[in-house]
Order: sequence, then structure tokens, then C-alpha cells
Amino acid sequence: MPHGERIAEFLLSIGAVKLRPLEPFTWASGIKSPIYCDNRMIYSHPEARDFIVSSLASRVKSLHVPADVIAGTATAAIGWAALVADRMKLPFIYVRAKAKEHGAKKRIEGDLAPHKHIVVIEDLISTGGSSLSTVEALRNEGQGTVSDIVSIFSYEFLSARENALCDNIQFHPLTTISTLLKVALSDGRITEEESRMVHEFVEEPENWMKK
Repeated sequence: MPHGERIAEFLLSIGAVKLRPLEPFTWASGIKSPIYCDNRMIYSHPEARDFIVSSLASRVKSLHVPADVIAGTATAAIGWAALVADRMKLPFIYVRAKAKEHGAKKRIEGDLAPHKHIVVIEDLISTGGSSLSTVEALRNEGQGTVSDIVSIFSYEFLSARENALCDNIQFHPLTTISTLLKVALSDGRITEEESRMVHEFVEEPENWMKK
């Protein structure tokens, strides 16, 4: 089984991803969604966790420029980035959503020298907003070079790809919503009609419930 499909199977089997087209979830943004992804569930499953950390590290190693530092986005990706950095024997840092209001008032936590090539690890990519905010902090506050974000999962939203292109960033997800739907359909977890509904959501997430 290809890596992407095996990871999708892990996500489905341990309940990290839930597909519920007929009873949509409400995201923090207010968007109604037929899918919910909580990759923190993976931490509790050693086989899945080890496979995904190995896959993330392999993807980082395959990038066009060797990584000097591994960065995680707070809070969901801190654990994954730390595990990958440990596996690769590389420095680890993480980036806060916003600067602390006390102390050094910085967003970047850890020891980051300037002019390093930094690879960002994400648990998932939806709109890409938090990921690209992390990149901005690493480039400006950290004086680093960032060109790649490696994630466990991607919703494959067009807006995320467009935003990444504008910021000269490439996304490298281990698996995607397309692969996950293929696996879920093959396993009988969803119907053809439910798969179609999720595809429609990916095409127009903000307008999906209006159809």
C-alpha cells in the first residue's frame, strides 16, 4: 500500500479523521464541514505515530535544500516537529500564534541562529493561514530561509495553494483529502454520494452548506 493510503487508513481507523457529511461539524472559523481532523489522536497509537514520524522525516530529507532546523507551529504541530527533529538529530524550535505579552515578547521559542534553512512541520493544512503566519515570523523575526512546509494531512483547498504560491512556499502533505476519500470509499466507510459531498466541500468550503 502506498504511504499516502496507509497514513489515510491510520487516520480513519484510529478516529483521527471523522467523515460526517449528513451531520456536519462546525469549525472554529464557523465553517460547516463534513470532515473533522484531530491528528493529536495519533500520539496515543505507537504504530501509527512511529510510521508518521518516519514518513515526515523522510519527506524532509527528500527536499531540494537540506534542513538546518525543524520548526513546529503552536500548538498542534509542536509535538510532531519535536519528534521529527529528534529523529533527524536537528535543532528544534516552535512558533507561537502571536508574540508573548511579557518577557522577550517574541513568537519564536528556542535557539535560532540567523540565516538558517528552516523546514516547518504542520499537523494539517486547511486554509494555510497559520502555516504562512509561521513562515512570516521565521523569515522576519528569525531571519531564516523557509521554502517548504511538510504536513501530515491537507484538505487541498485552492485558497491554501494560492496563498502558498504568493509566499513562495511549497506544501508537502503525507496524505490528502482525495487519498483519504479513496480509502474510505474502498473500505466502505462512506458512500459514493457522501464522497461527492465532501469533494464539493473542498471545492467551496465557505459556500458548501448554502447549496
